[in-house]
Amino acid sequence: MLPKFSTSVKLKYVKLGYQYLVNHIVTFLIIPIMAAVSIKILKLGPEEILTIWNSVHFDIVQILCSSFLVIFIATVYFMSKPRSIYLVDYACYKPPIMCRVPFSTFMEHSRLNLKDNPKSVEFQMRILERSGLGEETSLPPEIHCIPPNPTMEAARNEAEIVIFSAIDSLMQKTRIKPKDIDILIVNCSLFSPTPSLSAMVVNKYKLRSNIKSFNLSGMGCSAGLISIDLARDVLQVHPNSNALIVSTEIITPNYYQGSERAMLLPNCLFRMGGAAILLSNKRGDRNRAKYKLVHVVRTHKGGDDKAYKCVSEQEDPQGKVGINLSKDLMIIAGEALKSNITTIGPLVLPASEQLLFLFTLIGRKIFNPKWKPYIPDFKQAFEHFCIHAGGRAVIDELQRNLQLSAEHVEASRMTLHRFGNTSSSSLWYELNYIEAKGRMKKGDRIWQIAFGSGFKCNSAIWKCNRRIKTPTDGPWQDCIDRYPVHIPEIVKL
Repeated sequence: MLPKFSTSVKLKYVKLGYQYLVNHIVTFLIIPIMAAVSIKILKLGPEEILTIWNSVHFDIVQILCSSFLVIFIATVYFMSKPRSIYLVDYACYKPPIMCRVPFSTFMEHSRLNLKDNPKSVEFQMRILERSGLGEETSLPPEIHCIPPNPTMEAARNEAEIVIFSAIDSLMQKTRIKPKDIDILIVNCSLFSPTPSLSAMVVNKYKLRSNIKSFNLSGMGCSAGLISIDLARDVLQVHPNSNALIVSTEIITPNYYQGSERAMLLPNCLFRMGGAAILLSNKRGDRNRAKYKLVHVVRTHKGGDDKAYKCVSEQEDPQGKVGINLSKDLMIIAGEALKSNITTIGPLVLPASEQLLFLFTLIGRKIFNPKWKPYIPDFKQAFEHFCIHAGGRAVIDELQRNLQLSAEHVEASRMTLHRFGNTSSSSLWYELNYIEAKGRMKKGDRIWQIAFGSGFKCNSAIWKCNRRIKTPTDGPWQDCIDRYPVHIPEIVKL
């Protein structure tokens, strides 16, 4: 029997050798040339070297012109170079124990709220059994009422608790004062009151009157990375500035109380959460900042009708408002991801992976269209992956498509288990999980991937800027030692 060459140990080392050779090809070319030149110079005698030196004539005008040209080019380069954006620190909101919803509590409330529709109760139970969520996720206090009481006042109370708690924790960590904040961005997809949530933050912390504030709504779970992109653009035109970003989703007014199955699904997955992030373009923050922003790549598939409508807020036949998730959601997410990684690949992948992808593409076009397409190994470009914890199916699909190991998606699965789908803030709970496990090292590269309504797929690439100490506080403080946990395919309720 012939050996399986695809899993051969020898083939593995051949591939490793190929990657090393291609990724360091410039070094391999320069070293022999420099060695040859050095040997040639060493063979020359002192008189020959002196003769060559004397034969070179220097003109003062040429020297001045050359110096001016070098200075001019260097000035233009440094002035046109984008400012470096640093993530100084971030903080995640940790809901209190009284807000937790164990499976038994969730199902009991569902039976009482939907007592006339047992099929909808059974549907929710099947979703919860396969969701990947744990027993410690949280819902806001008003949703614990029977029936739920989603008033505007209750929604504002939830927003104040989540947002102010995250900002207070961030200010304590960074020791930044409210007057030092130059830019404020708040993203919350489904709760958009007047005055806005960003105005609420300005009022609470008495921020400066000339602050540049933005309030993003309706942009789904990927809005956190849209906020990062917006902050980056604003920081490019405002030197020596700090940007405060708040990412959250307010659950209270968006808890669906009808019986439509497609609209009951979010009730089973979405939970309380929020994060506050401090970005800076100050040179003085370069050494204390945790991460440096490398790239942000945004993909919008809203031009396609199916993609546009696959996640939408609407009324059911009884007039009750909820979020409708299309059955085509995972197919559309896969297409959006494909477009996004096509853009991000050339920016981050090493030359060895890009060449293999190019050769396979040419081979399929010229020789045989049935050749299996080569999927680039993104593990060569990143040490850590933060995949939006939108649900078990989302994580499974990305793990399969990107050929990631269980460890690469561990942060996403454990975040989904412990906190549920916290929408745009889930990426920061995942990053904090990696730090809490002591896995983050200086120079490590992180890929954050998020999906959102519209339909959007957004990516942010970060590079660890310094040695990260294992945090002694944060959302994982009292449970990190218990993780990772085994998550069965089905939890029988």
